[in-house]
Amino acid sequence: YYGIRNQQKWISLKTVSPQNTKAVNLLIAKARYPRKGDEGSKKQVSSDSPHLFAAGAAKKRSQMNPQSKDHALSPVRDTIQLPTKPLNSEEWDKLKEDFKGKANFENWISSQMTHCHSSVDVAKSLLAWVAAKNNGVIGYDLLVKYLYLCVFHNQTSEVIDVYEIMKARYKSLESGGNTLLIRGLIHSDRWREALLLLEDIKKVMVPSKKNYHDCIQGALLHQDVNIAWDLYQELLGHGVIPMLETLKAFFDFGKDVKDDQYSNKLLDILLYLRNNQLYPGESFAHSIKTWFESVPGEQWKGQFTTVQKSGQCLGCGKTIESIHLSPEEYEFLKGKIMRDVIDGGDQYRKTTP
Repeated sequence: YYGIRNQQKWISLKTVSPQNTKAVNLLIAKARYPRKGDEGSKKQVSSDSPHLFAAGAAKKRSQMNPQSKDHALSPVRDTIQLPTKPLNSEEWDKLKEDFKGKANFENWISSQMTHCHSSVDVAKSLLAWVAAKNNGVIGYDLLVKYLYLCVFHNQTSEVIDVYEIMKARYKSLESGGNTLLIRGLIHSDRWREALLLLEDIKKVMVPSKKNYHDCIQGALLHQDVNIAWDLYQELLGHGVIPMLETLKAFFDFGKDVKDDQYSNKLLDILLYLRNNQLYPGESFAHSIKTWFESVPGEQWKGQFTTVQKSGQCLGCGKTIESIHLSPEEYEFLKGKIMRDVIDGGDQYRKTTP
């Protein structure tokens, strides 16, 4: 029997270098021959776009996002149209000329594109225009914003193009660029290079749980279970609590694995959840349920149910383990605090809340 809390629901289970000219030229060439299907209307974006929670922001957003054709958008000073199809050089020149904001136009328009999740082809035409004006050089910030759109739209080939440019031009990248590249590379046959980027991050800091999650996802996606488990243990070794999505990925993968060793590791994850009072969401709970029911030779049956205030599960009748300390546990904790902190010499623990 095993219980997993999800709000009021439970599962009851029984038995720096020169610019990479070649790569940039490839990027520009692609921008000149965009994919079809990007025709459409243009979104209104203000160059003085307010912060999400700034005073008057709601009214401003309602003006920029009319609900119907009956609510025509009146002309607003310093407002330009964010393109929804690739522009040529002359069109970008005209758009910049119309821009009245104080910010740098290229940085502002690229930021708006990432915010609105513009198509990759539109962003690519911007990069081609910038490169043509700057002897083929594209700034780091513009590349990162373009990379974000490529990752968001799952354009793996474009991610690799940007990766080649960055690898040739920069000796090292900041964590944001590395994070995007890792996330974009894991879906390609060059996913192992994401592990190299993870190693680069380790040289300056402990990688984030999201970095580890992406690399683990990549390893499982490409059937390299050993690397996935090694990364998981490495993450725990840093004292970092994994994302629940990471743990869910192991259970999703385990549905097709008939291996006792793998099953034991999944049971260890369940103990980890219990010991750290981590409660899966409904999607993760479904994955756990499905895995139990797929174990060969077993006859597990799971169901969603509710738990009474007494802690009794209505599905199996068992009493759910309490999160409150028992008298014995309380006395043990009290004694340890007295010995190690009150009477002991651990000044750091004494003076730190």
